[in-house]
Amino acid sequence: MLNLTPDMIWIAALGLLGALIGSFIATAIERWRTDKPIILGRSRCDGCARRLEPFELVPVLSAAALRFRCRTCHAPIKSIHTLIEAAACLVGLLAGVAAPGVHAIAGALLGWQLIALAALDIRHFLLPNVLTASLAVTGLVASIASLGPTPIDSLVGGIAGFGSLWAVKEIYRLIRGREGLGGGDPKLLGGIGCWLGWQALPYILLGASLLGLTIAAIRLSRDPAFKTDRPLPLGAYLALAAFPAWLTITAMG
Repeated sequence: MLNLTPDMIWIAALGLLGALIGSFIATAIERWRTDKPIILGRSRCDGCARRLEPFELVPVLSAAALRFRCRTCHAPIKSIHTLIEAAACLVGLLAGVAAPGVHAIAGALLGWQLIALAALDIRHFLLPNVLTASLAVTGLVASIASLGPTPIDSLVGGIAGFGSLWAVKEIYRLIRGREGLGGGDPKLLGGIGCWLGWQALPYILLGASLLGLTIAAIRLSRDPAFKTDRPLPLGAYLALAAFPAWLTITAMG
């Protein structure tokens, strides 16, 4: 008989909450640049527009049980939806393993915000001000509540994160006469700096750069016609580098 401990139940609860939040994130991203309401409105099949029943809305499991196709029209269920649900579930589980109690909730909140920002950047090349500002504010609040770096380190991290990429963006624009970075990238790094402190910023930039170069190299090896000067979602790479950094910082105590 499986003996469930309170810690195991807590971790599982965070994972389940993550899957539910991931479902909301995925729906919001799909509706972001449409006239559909982001929060209100029932989910529908993209193929036949049929309203989905409650049993079809269970994160990850419903799509797997239906073999990733609509049960009515058999149109494929978009893989990004399931991937985001699974990623958000994993974030909840890892946060629960890495930290106790409210510290785990704070880490999961960071991860879920990063998933939303990364997915929006990949999907739409968009980092909305409302989300980058939310990331910064929650990071500052976490620092004040002793759930992250000191408030001073958090504030300096926000300023340094934003300022460093903003300077790179402006210097590139002056030299090349065109934009090299999106306007949301400095704001995103500023928000990450608020959560992790200024000390983590070099590692975040290194991790994001290595991730971006690796993905570009893989795409170039698979498609020789791939243009190396085409836009890449730097914000997504920053976001994907930030949560492992939080896990590392938490593990180091």
